[in-house]
Amino acid sequence: MTQRWHDVLFAHWPVAADDVRRLVPSALQLDTYDGVAWVGVVPFRMSGVRARWLPSVPWLSAFPELNVRTYVLLGDKPGVFFFSLDAGNRVAAAVARRWYHLPYFHAHMSVEHPGNAVGYRSQRIQRSDSSAQFVGHYRPTGEMALPAQGSLAHWLTARYCLYAVDPHGVVYRGEIAHAPWPLQPAAAAIDRNTMADAAGLRLTGAPSLLHFARLLDVAIWPLTPVSRSEG
Repeated sequence: MTQRWHDVLFAHWPVAADDVRRLVPSALQLDTYDGVAWVGVVPFRMSGVRARWLPSVPWLSAFPELNVRTYVLLGDKPGVFFFSLDAGNRVAAAVARRWYHLPYFHAHMSVEHPGNAVGYRSQRIQRSDSSAQFVGHYRPTGEMALPAQGSLAHWLTARYCLYAVDPHGVVYRGEIAHAPWPLQPAAAAIDRNTMADAAGLRLTGAPSLLHFARLLDVAIWPLTPVSRSEG
């Protein structure tokens, strides 16, 4: 799959490792930075979503998405583990849930651009879990720079695979290719955020770390099974 990500906000909170560990499959090791786990709420929009050998389809290839994520290891391979992914396209959410074994949900979503800011709204609409909401505005506040090797920003964003677990406990890895994230410092006014609550995590207060990225092209390879989880 190829896709282009626009107007990305990385909003991150430090969370006690034990609180996150209980929600991560046992086959994956929770990755921490100086002993602290991090949970990210990441709203953005996508365009050009397609299989690499197929053209884009207008009604399927562009939509907002918002994910809730943490960071894990399998062996010595760091990656991203998603607690949820909300998408503004019902078909895309269903396909990704089926073929990528990812916890996708359909949501009512809107993205506006007042000046240099991004206004973002998301309301999950699946009857089984309609509590997940995000309402806020965010904007870049400084110059773009590539995160320094070894920095927390680099640790959070230099992740070139994702991990997923199917209903039978099989763990899959999906390789991801993209250039280093062109990050800018950001400011955000978040009016409502219950995205992590729906996954069983409570994020308190404002995010401790905010980054913005205007644009990035991403390629995602098919998932391959790598191990089996015991819980």
